Amino acid sequence: MQTALTEFAALFARTAAGIPAEHLTAATPCEKFTVTDLLAHLGGFLPDAERAAAKLPRTGEPAALTGPAEVAAGAERTAAAWLRPGALAGDTEFGPGTVPAGLACAVTVQELALHGWDLARATGHPFPVGEQAGAELLDVVRQIADQARANGGYADPRPAPAEATDFDRALSLSGRDPGWIR
Repeated sequence: MQTALTEFAALFARTAAGIPAEHLTAATPCEKFTVTDLLAHLGGFLPDAERAAAKLPRTGEPAALTGPAEVAAGAERTAAAWLRPGALAGDTEFGPGTVPAGLACAVTVQELALHGWDLARATGHPFPVGEQAGAELLDVVRQIADQARANGGYADPRPAPAEATDFDRALSLSGRDPGWIR
């Protein structure tokens, strides 16, 4: 999962940092969110994921990140936190309770990957995913798809063509249309 975390954090950060003001109200492939909504979602998620990686207790809501550049920097800090020795060991407070740290990291990977792609599509940025990162993401999406669908995080799966990449299969499994363009 280290390859996927590193690659998707870098892609997400590059995409978020490059969002101009005129694209903040644009629609995204994630039907519930505009670009601003996605940035706000990740701006709240990333500080919590960074805290979870450090296995620090919750002491209230962490300060949300605002603006594309701040959210981009948050993605890089969060990935670095999950890459520290011991971050994936044991359990951590994350989401609705205490979960295995590896699962919290996996959720972080899929947030960076899927919402990074959403932002890239909505703003016309490239989002070139390597084969290994795509395969690791597909494993994560398969692992959490039922739960994500049950809580409204994923839409119904879409069929993926036989020649689809693992990344496109992960997009399809999450309910996204890999061919979506703005």
